[in-house]
Amino acid sequence: MQELSVIQKTYDLIKWYVPILNRLPKNHKYTLGTRTTEMLYQILEDLIRTKFAKQKQEKLEEINISLTCLRYQTRLLYDFSLFQFSVTNLSAIRSMILAKKLADGTKAYSKKDETPWQFIPRSYCI
Repeated sequence: MQELSVIQKTYDLIKWYVPILNRLPKNHKYTLGTRTTEMLYQILEDLIRTKFAKQKQEKLEEINISLTCLRYQTRLLYDFSLFQFSVTNLSAIRSMILAKKLADGTKAYSKKDETPWQFIPRSYCI
């Protein structure tokens, strides 16, 4: 069975992100690093559950909130100088692609023309 592309993109993001988080200094690894890792796994689990749910719209909106939290956690890692700029930029791009795919999936379930998704500001993705 072929997975939804947003699930595969999330899986790829986790494979890329977790080894980076495991290399954080101890004072951040067990706080921000652990929270970020748990958020990544939760997003993946929620996407898989949403795949089989009947009411997808609300669940996708909740996942988008988690994705926004993940982007802010990534910004904190950068602001604490724990990420190099290129790593932060790549992370932002990957999570923006994930948010776009999530938004595209939501449009199919939304009766509104507008979607409630907020993407990463351009200033963050320099």
